[in-house]
Amino acid sequence: MIGDSSHSGESRIPFYGKLFSVIAFVVILNLPTPADMTPSAQRLAAVTALMAILWMTQAIPIAATSLIPLVAFPIFGIQNPKTVSGSYINENIFLYMGGFIIALGIEKWGVHRRIALNTIRVIGSSPRRVVLGFLFATAFLSMWISNTASTLLMLPIGMAIIGSISELAMFESQEDSAKAIQHFSVALLLGIAYSASIGGVTTLIGTPTNIAFQSIWTSQFPDGPQLSAGEWMIMVIPFGITFLMLTWIVLCWNMPKLASSKESSKAIINEHVTQLGKPTRPEILMLMVFVITAVLWITRKPLTFGEETVLLPGWESLPIYFLTKWGISVDSASGWVHDSTVAMGMALLMFAIPAQKSEQGETQYLMDWETAERLPWGVLLLIGGGFAIASAFSSTDLSGWVGEVFSERIAGWPAWALIFAACLMLTFLTEFTSNIATVNTVLPIMAATAVSLGIDPRLIMIPAAISASCAFTMPIATPPNAIVFASGKIRMSDMLRYGIILNLIGVFLLTAFMWFYFVPQLGIEFGTVPEWVHQHTPESK
Repeated sequence: MIGDSSHSGESRIPFYGKLFSVIAFVVILNLPTPADMTPSAQRLAAVTALMAILWMTQAIPIAATSLIPLVAFPIFGIQNPKTVSGSYINENIFLYMGGFIIALGIEKWGVHRRIALNTIRVIGSSPRRVVLGFLFATAFLSMWISNTASTLLMLPIGMAIIGSISELAMFESQEDSAKAIQHFSVALLLGIAYSASIGGVTTLIGTPTNIAFQSIWTSQFPDGPQLSAGEWMIMVIPFGITFLMLTWIVLCWNMPKLASSKESSKAIINEHVTQLGKPTRPEILMLMVFVITAVLWITRKPLTFGEETVLLPGWESLPIYFLTKWGISVDSASGWVHDSTVAMGMALLMFAIPAQKSEQGETQYLMDWETAERLPWGVLLLIGGGFAIASAFSSTDLSGWVGEVFSERIAGWPAWALIFAACLMLTFLTEFTSNIATVNTVLPIMAATAVSLGIDPRLIMIPAAISASCAFTMPIATPPNAIVFASGKIRMSDMLRYGIILNLIGVFLLTAFMWFYFVPQLGIEFGTVPEWVHQHTPESK
């Protein structure tokens, strides 16, 4: 009876999800349109509310919900079919596709298992220690390469470690083991996604939102103090480390411990490593593809420290150099190489590299189409749906309207409250919008607001830029969230539960760091308006 009651309760969720999503859609659609909001922005808000409730309740399959913009946007005059469909097939979608194909190749030839067991042997077999190791490893990668690329690199290793821990079965009972493995799986995979976002904000080149902030700041306040890459790291890395530790505590809270002793755990792991034997030719080739992909991602753009110190020149300018050498005129300002170029190039190469001979004497390649067909197509649609909403927020100026309303509401608030409000708004706004598009839209509005309020613009612009990368609740909020959701081991309820907690922790933590650490570091003085603020009055977009 208890089981029937539980099942009945769960079965009502899709019904209520459909009901409340339609109610929210109809209500928002028929509300009086604010004078400063475009009608298309109101219609977009209605569709976004519909999709958000359907996503959170999973009233219909998540991938199916992601396709709603293809129908709703043209019908309600938000975007034409050509524009909205373009969101579902762009360079970022191909980046994920290429990364997933490489991950499938790693899994096909068992490279992930070898990497996983050796990783556990180095970090330790304690689930908490493994999660902590992955948090800092992923965050470090994300400081220098894109959040997406770092997540794609760490996901197959994390999945393999989950499988290895499951096989070792080192918990006291089968029931305890199942619960512990589920908790460990969620903690590890969400840890990879969240640490990729947190690590990215600690360097100016780690995430596009930081680069956008620097660009907006330079254009709006050319006479104001400019932050170098080194100064940014000194300021934000302590925040990142603190946030990572709090994330680890939240994810691993009440996680069951291993029943076996430390010594026996090591013995079991060493035994499994020995059983693997020597690496096979396909394993070596696949590992080479994995390493080369990582190196190409890391070295695509110049690695710099400070404003002038170049640690390593980027290779992305090489195609332009050779084209110019061959007498072909190209626009050097255009981005001719993207992370997706690397991902798809290495993925295609796998189809051409002979791995070994089969028992029938046929040549087997590192990748075949039967394996590639296991791509998480539903997640690619989910990411596309997120891009469609983000693009529409920009084209209808719904982001700008939200930013302006926010600016009007915070006028006259104390400084600490302004910081808190900026963090809160950007954190939850970017759950449904592109963080880079939101930053480009909202930060100029905040700059103008700061000038009108007579405060140092850095006081709200810096925490707003950082908060745009700290959205952890929805799969569409950031690419890392969507990628780990593709594993099939993360439920929407898991991401909502942990995500809301960490969203709020991030808001409070960033407010505290801004008030007690960033302000002294930046030399911001309350009660006085810097001269450079009056020398250039920014205009909101």
